[in-house]
Amino acid sequence: MYIVVSIAILITMVLALVRALMGPSVYDRVLAVNVFGTKTVLLLSVIAFLYGRPDFLDLALAYALVNMVGILAVLEYFQNRARKNSRSQDD
Repeated sequence: MYIVVSIAILITMVLALVRALMGPSVYDRVLAVNVFGTKTVLLLSVIAFLYGRPDFLDLALAYALVNMVGILAVLEYFQNRARKNSRSQDD
């Protein structure tokens, strides 16, 4: 059962990666990268359970925090860039 779950998570990771590469807008790409990071945390958790390694859960939590901070930073960057572009068009 856990192997089936792992395969399903890997398939959704591939789909998120495809969306990140193709994705029509920047926000679709950022969302896809966020989904990919979340699925990575899930996969690490399943692997931790399968191998009986609870220390992998610490890695999963650290990766989740890095993913969240990274996504917030990227979104802030794009928001600031959009503000600067709108100001330069107004001038």
